[in-house]
Amino acid sequence: MTTLPRKHLFDLPEGVIYLDGNSLGPLPRAVAPHLAQVVGTQWGQHLITGWNVDGWMEQPLRVGNLIAPLIGAPEGSVIMGDTLSIKVYQALSAALAMRPDRRVILSDSGNFPTDLYMAEGLIRQLDHGHELRVVAPEAVEDAITEDIAAVMITQVDYRSGRMHDMTRITARAQAAGAVTIWDLAHSAGAVPVDLDGSGCEFAVGCTYKYLNGGPGAPAFIYIRPDLADQAQPALSGWMGHDAPFAFELGYRPATGIERMRVGTPPVLQMSALEVALRAWEGVDMADLRATQIALSELFIAEVEAKCPGLTLASPRDPQARGSQVSFAFEHGYAAMQALIARGVIGDFRAPDIMRFGFTPLYLDEHDIRRATAIMAEVMEGKLWDDPAYQKRGRVT
Repeated sequence: MTTLPRKHLFDLPEGVIYLDGNSLGPLPRAVAPHLAQVVGTQWGQHLITGWNVDGWMEQPLRVGNLIAPLIGAPEGSVIMGDTLSIKVYQALSAALAMRPDRRVILSDSGNFPTDLYMAEGLIRQLDHGHELRVVAPEAVEDAITEDIAAVMITQVDYRSGRMHDMTRITARAQAAGAVTIWDLAHSAGAVPVDLDGSGCEFAVGCTYKYLNGGPGAPAFIYIRPDLADQAQPALSGWMGHDAPFAFELGYRPATGIERMRVGTPPVLQMSALEVALRAWEGVDMADLRATQIALSELFIAEVEAKCPGLTLASPRDPQARGSQVSFAFEHGYAAMQALIARGVIGDFRAPDIMRFGFTPLYLDEHDIRRATAIMAEVMEGKLWDDPAYQKRGRVT
């Protein structure tokens, strides 16, 4: 049975209202003692035998199976490892190989830049005349024509929270003969996802946001099970070989999703993620989504009533946005720094977006009302107009 919130499972600083779980999830309390055991016993005492004794070698698939139910994927179809950029590269390369007679990759201007950068790099490397075609988010469906090889879309826009209809776009792409790749960076653990039901070919995502795996937590990749043995691994790493310890000189891909393993799994990071995922035990994604919508709707109503200088930059319809709400403000960066200084942590995205994430695992109505009261103080008193809040760090 779902019980929300579950604040007792998280180690949040006293007095802080954390509205940035859409960028980096907070530390689950179980992680630190578990990592101490992994370091002290598994690594410290078991040494290299940990690969067998502690199941390090099986960890990428084992953890993938913990994430699979949160994204509507069947067991054995999700594998962990590497970064999201690497997983985007793997999925896109395999998708293009499935459509060798087509040359167009379709994406939209709301996609996270790294996905577009990886596509540009792959196009240069292939040097086969491929084209990256980027359209406005609302134009994606009409842009899916019969020359498209792959449709690469981030389901939830990282700036505005605008959410694409995965099932509809996937069906449209497949009707045109294209392969779909969904980036779930802002979806996994935030909104109900049904990869199996959608029929999409590939999906990728990170685990340091809503899944609370910690900074640098490994990414995941999904391949529709009936296609897993057809996907060609562009990065044919040792761990993706069918028999790594046979030490064959030639590459022979593993069966199924394991062929998408590349390098040595990050055992410490993956161990943190594995125990962090316990916070999801018994959580129904439909219940979480309903609670998230209630919190975000309250937030919007309070901000619009108390902070008229802010303009809603997210879809007003809660069903059309993910688990975040964005407001536009000319001095958004400074205003966000003023909020952070007062214990309300969100983040900023250029050019003028103040971004707030709603994670019902550790947020409740009281948090939202207190956060919006502090926002009103900052805006009414123009507290953001302080030189201390103008200086920008490398990360915004």
